[in-house]
Amino acid sequence: MNSPFAWLLIRVIGGLSFAYGHGLPKAQNGAVKLANGLAADGWPLPHVFAWCATLAELVGGVLVAIGLLTRPAAAAAAFTMFVALYQHRNDGFAQMEKALLFAAIFVAATLAGSGRLGLDAKVKLPGILGRLQR
Repeated sequence: MNSPFAWLLIRVIGGLSFAYGHGLPKAQNGAVKLANGLAADGWPLPHVFAWCATLAELVGGVLVAIGLLTRPAAAAAAFTMFVALYQHRNDGFAQMEKALLFAAIFVAATLAGSGRLGLDAKVKLPGILGRLQR
């Protein structure tokens, strides 16, 4: 990307919107509503999957926004949005639109990483975390 500020803007707004608008409300209610919905749809271990989605949204969104462990955090967030798209496959486009937009942002972040203005470019983590940064 020619402008690191353009990618920074997308990464920060997308990540924080995802964390604040989706992950935080789920975490505040213990992911109960999502778990109940998953249970009603016949998912096994609905509370486990609900917390996985909640953490992917909350922690993943923040990590993408600050540009730390961007690729794995974005991959988890994108996967969560693909599941959301699948769950809403029979709904109208308006129900799927946000999941589609977030999925696009997080797939791009998985492919591009944090860019020059993210913490991944500044901080080198040791061990397996360092390998995940690449």
